[in-house]
Amino acid sequence: MLQARGQQRIGVLRRLPLLLMIWGIVSLAMWIPAVYALALDDHATSRSFFYSGLLGVFAVSIIALAMSNRRPRRGTLGQLAVLLAAFTVLPIFLAIPFHDALGTTSFLNAYFDMVSALTTTGADLFPDPARLSAPLHLWRALVGWMGGLLMWISAAAILAPLSLGGFEVTARGQPGRPVSGVAQSEKSDPRGHLIRVSRTLAPVYAGLTAVIWILLLIAGEQGLTAVSHAMSVIATSGISPVGGLEGSTAGITGEAILFLFLFFALSRLTFSTDTATSGYSRLDKDPEFRIGIFIVLAVAVLLFIRFLAGTAELNIAVEVRQALGVFWGFMFTAMSFLTTAGFESANWNDAQQLSGLSTPGLILMGLALVGGGVATTAGGVKLLRVFALYLNGKREIDRLIYPSSVSGEGGGNRRIQSDGAFIAWIFLMMFALTLALFDLLLAVMGVGFEQAMLLSVAALSTTGPLIELATDVPIRLIDLSSGAKLTVCAAMVIGRLETLAIVALITPTLWRD
Repeated sequence: MLQARGQQRIGVLRRLPLLLMIWGIVSLAMWIPAVYALALDDHATSRSFFYSGLLGVFAVSIIALAMSNRRPRRGTLGQLAVLLAAFTVLPIFLAIPFHDALGTTSFLNAYFDMVSALTTTGADLFPDPARLSAPLHLWRALVGWMGGLLMWISAAAILAPLSLGGFEVTARGQPGRPVSGVAQSEKSDPRGHLIRVSRTLAPVYAGLTAVIWILLLIAGEQGLTAVSHAMSVIATSGISPVGGLEGSTAGITGEAILFLFLFFALSRLTFSTDTATSGYSRLDKDPEFRIGIFIVLAVAVLLFIRFLAGTAELNIAVEVRQALGVFWGFMFTAMSFLTTAGFESANWNDAQQLSGLSTPGLILMGLALVGGGVATTAGGVKLLRVFALYLNGKREIDRLIYPSSVSGEGGGNRRIQSDGAFIAWIFLMMFALTLALFDLLLAVMGVGFEQAMLLSVAALSTTGPLIELATDVPIRLIDLSSGAKLTVCAAMVIGRLETLAIVALITPTLWRD
């Protein structure tokens, strides 16, 4: 009986357009800050979210009834188009209660903030936490959390079957085209595959968030800050209601908890092996995980040597406890920016004050550009592509010394070393061209070169905290022109979906297949 009812519910969901499903879920989610605002006696904010959610549920119900007999014809590629629409159109609806409850900003600013949250960029348009009420802080973190869940599910259900999002490095098919194996078997029922993946991954995602929340509460964190940081870490959005970890009350224990769960953004194997068409089943053998750990440790050691050189030049005596705290700050911040979460350790400023050195903005930008693992909530170029380019470079150097040598890599690595590296190089060039294009567009709109570069890197890598932390003088996003804000919004969406997915969407031959 229960199994029959479950199958009936899945059948109903299969008939709903994907965008309506997402719209309905976020409409229901609006009642969470509504209830929270009601508990705080903030009735105006509660009404804004409650009525907006009610309006969304009503609109979704009416449209769903009108389209109940419509069958999707575009398959997985059509779902990719819906995903693009979700990141561009859905924030308009998400911004309605935010704009109405805040009441002191323009709708464009509210839309920008919602795009930033939904794409897990976390660019803070309102750097003063006191500007927003507690329910608005909760809504921003919740939107970022839902955006991370959307990308997590989409990676397995949409991007993997199309050999996009980093899967093109290991897949045997061409990017944008369904391949044999899992993707081909789900080609006839892509929506059913999406629902099955959602039912598998959503409980894991919510469970991990709950575990982080409880651990932070045990460590002494405040309720709203604990749940916001828990959602922000698992989604790698970097959204905080207290302006970052400096306003946290959990101290180094809270940072250690966040650091532990940031590992989930280094490799898809930390939560599942089902999203990989080929690769490694053991985490300690996974190249993404090993490269991520190496980069974090290498950057932390280099920054620590730089710190020791600065203190020695200023003749400052550093205690062992201070040195350990500084090294931890470097390691945590490196891990945070590599996974594009963008949280700054509370010990980061201590290192600058003791050594008198400026912010290593280029290092933070480089970490964000590298990014985390494939099929995770992290942005950036992705570690798997970096590994493919490393293997190819290593092989080319070997051939310079031994021109007639044969590669000693295994079958999986040999595929990555040749075809995978070629596709990774194409993506890297497209990423660089996209970065240059947005630099040019922002410069045309009156933004300085350094600021345009920083904004473009932060948006395309979905690492919004870079805008505040990578320079000595933070950029005030609210002072940008309307055109510049919309340009940054476009960069955030492209950075979230990646350029190869956008190319697949605008290629007519893929739609005709």
